[in-house]
Amino acid sequence: MHQMVCPCQEKMKGWIMMKIEQEGRTVFPVIVSNSSSLKSVNFYLLKERETLYLIDAGMNDEACWNVLLHTLEVNDLSLSDLTGIILTHHHIDHVGLVDRIVLHNQIPVFVHEEAVLRLKRDSVFLEKRADFFEKLYKEMGCGEAGEKQARFVREAIEKNKDNALKTCLTPIEEGFLTSLSLRIIKMPGHAPDQIALYDEKRGWLFGGDLLIGHISSNAIVEPDSSGNRIMTLVQHRESLEKCLKFNMNIVFPGHGMLIENGKSLIQNRLRRIDKKAEKFVSAIGKGFATAAEIAESYYKNVYYDHFSLVMSEVIGHLDYLENQGRVSKTKVEGVWQYTIQL
Repeated sequence: MHQMVCPCQEKMKGWIMMKIEQEGRTVFPVIVSNSSSLKSVNFYLLKERETLYLIDAGMNDEACWNVLLHTLEVNDLSLSDLTGIILTHHHIDHVGLVDRIVLHNQIPVFVHEEAVLRLKRDSVFLEKRADFFEKLYKEMGCGEAGEKQARFVREAIEKNKDNALKTCLTPIEEGFLTSLSLRIIKMPGHAPDQIALYDEKRGWLFGGDLLIGHISSNAIVEPDSSGNRIMTLVQHRESLEKCLKFNMNIVFPGHGMLIENGKSLIQNRLRRIDKKAEKFVSAIGKGFATAAEIAESYYKNVYYDHFSLVMSEVIGHLDYLENQGRVSKTKVEGVWQYTIQL
């Protein structure tokens, strides 16, 4: 395998500089360290001949902006050399610099079609999304904690309206990006609009938040564009299993270190999903019947401190178990009650 990995060529102010080269193609990772559990925010410059794509766009802050400019500069590049931006999904830590970059260089921005309503903060969709969470948390028996989170989601529509991307977005189809010979693959689960970019020749996978080395990715509960609930953990697991068929020499994640043991890490993540699912089956067997009861019994105070993430985790695993035929649910006075299927 003719590949050169040059980590830590330069390290300054929490920025780690490196480049990966193989057969005429170069990746310049833009890795901005931070103090959160994510450890870093990663995005990537991908260069081949006259093309230079940016895969994801970090946070909208000076740290990400400065390290992007610095990475370009030390490699004799500039914003004007960019051919386009490809976003793996709509989350704020992956799209932050888009408008700022496009102000300097009017390049296309490619996204999954499901991302457009979210990135443009379409008011009709966001109201439908707020209705979705209000109904969901009631059905899952979340009571006051659910009502509080539902209010937060609705209030965020007005509060965050200025976060809408102003840039024109171009939906990208699953298939090949011919200018780079990259395969675009839909990888829903962590987000409905998540995509991965796969370089089969080199065994490179740009996975967004599909796979992170030091932590498991959250399969965050979300509605689709029509307001219907998605079985996010089921989708996330299917996306991980899809990757087991790929030759993966390097996975370029959205956070943390680059991954060179992709298949073994995926197998570990799949085992952890099954292990946690068994714990929730055990909780149901002990008489915790609603998603909220299961969440509170398992996570204790974390249920209140990180409510939306905890409920995504529990609901996702219950969907997974229901999809397997391991549990069933019955609505009692508007709340889903889960039982073990014998």
